[in-house]
Amino acid sequence: MNQVKIQIPSLIENIRVIESFIDNSKEEFEFEDDVYGNIMVAVTESVNNAIRHGNKFDKEKLVYLTLQVENNQLLFEIEDEGPGFDYDTLPDPTAPENLENPGGRGIFLMRNLCDEVNFLDNGKKVQLIFNITQSQNGSSN
Repeated sequence: MNQVKIQIPSLIENIRVIESFIDNSKEEFEFEDDVYGNIMVAVTESVNNAIRHGNKFDKEKLVYLTLQVENNQLLFEIEDEGPGFDYDTLPDPTAPENLENPGGRGIFLMRNLCDEVNFLDNGKKVQLIFNITQSQNGSSN
């Protein structure tokens, strides 16, 4: 199992650090371009939520990002130091009354871009799971 961890202060500009982390992970673990876009959107959205909603922009609080690569799966865990949230009672962003709202689509996006999304620790931690086929040098499947 390969595992990489980073932590960032809760500042929106640190999303750039997360983007670089994902770029470096793509090079290191050689996952395909089609899943790369989904990972970039889902993980940065999750970190953005952790900064904005979980840690309330408190730069003294950290966001933790872990990537585990095992058995053709990428498992990203994003954790904040906030109180958590009730992820079962979120409004449906596709409902007619919510279509004009400027926010509220992050978790909907994550659920549609990832193969699996799990919320742990009262919503303070989210797992984003992507099934991948790592490219094999010289082999054609």
